[in-house]
Amino acid sequence: MVLEHLVCKNWRVPELPDVTVYVERIAERVTGYRLEQLRIKSPFVLRTAVPPIADSEGKIVTGVHRVGKRIVLALEGERYIVVHLMIAGRFQWLTQRKPLAGRGGLAAFDFSSGTLLLTEAGTRKRASIHYVVGLENLAAFARGGIEVFEVDQPAFVRAMTRQRHTLKRALTDPTIISGIGNAYSDEILHRARLSPLQMSDRLAPEQWECLFRATRQVLEEWTTRLRAETTHEFPEHVTAFRKDMAVHGRYAQPCPDCGTPVQRIVYASNETNYCPTCQTAGKLLADRSLSRLLRDDWPRTLEELEERKTGAR
Repeated sequence: MVLEHLVCKNWRVPELPDVTVYVERIAERVTGYRLEQLRIKSPFVLRTAVPPIADSEGKIVTGVHRVGKRIVLALEGERYIVVHLMIAGRFQWLTQRKPLAGRGGLAAFDFSSGTLLLTEAGTRKRASIHYVVGLENLAAFARGGIEVFEVDQPAFVRAMTRQRHTLKRALTDPTIISGIGNAYSDEILHRARLSPLQMSDRLAPEQWECLFRATRQVLEEWTTRLRAETTHEFPEHVTAFRKDMAVHGRYAQPCPDCGTPVQRIVYASNETNYCPTCQTAGKLLADRSLSRLLRDDWPRTLEELEERKTGAR
């Protein structure tokens, strides 16, 4: 339990900027190459049995793309390997094939160009691999959330107000917005100067404009920053907290804009960071007084939120 707490505390599900850079770096290394062998060490990581995963071997990678927070390796013949890293799953790139040794290794994708290694910290194995055939089966992994760079502000507002939720919940719900999680939602709301507990049906037009702009800015800025950090190297430090973030993971540290100590709301395994001066007019959002609101509006587990289907309540 102590180990699990530390993993959850120091890791997070990679979100749109992290996944985008993963996709780009993986694509550079495997597109056009044949998947020579897929070695599965952990029986828990493979979540499909038909078709058998061995069917993927020998097929050429035609592309790599993102579906929400999932990474998809597209193979010839409309075959798709879908990987969800969840909290502690990560990729490594090896130039030479090595045995799958150690507790953290889950699977190895062997190409003539190198090996894509899937690892996971901790003892609870949440990362997953699915193997499907056909676009219709791939489409089942989409949760229905909009892509913020593919819609205008009115479409963004319609998606965010389809159900009544706190802004924190609406931003992180994959059936509403695709690819945003705990970290970048904190950053977006700080940039927009909005409380994480502001209800989605209570925003003024100028606040919607600010939130839409902040969502795009934060995601674009961090994607650009992560690209610059790796250049063409493979990402090695996809982590829960980054020193240049404004509020996420910075509890009790000064807000970079006003100097007020960053505060937090903790509920179940979720933590939200915010600046009371910039976002809540100086009001502290006490965990105890918010328990009923959060219980009604926030899933207790990451899996529950991540696996929400389109139209689910």
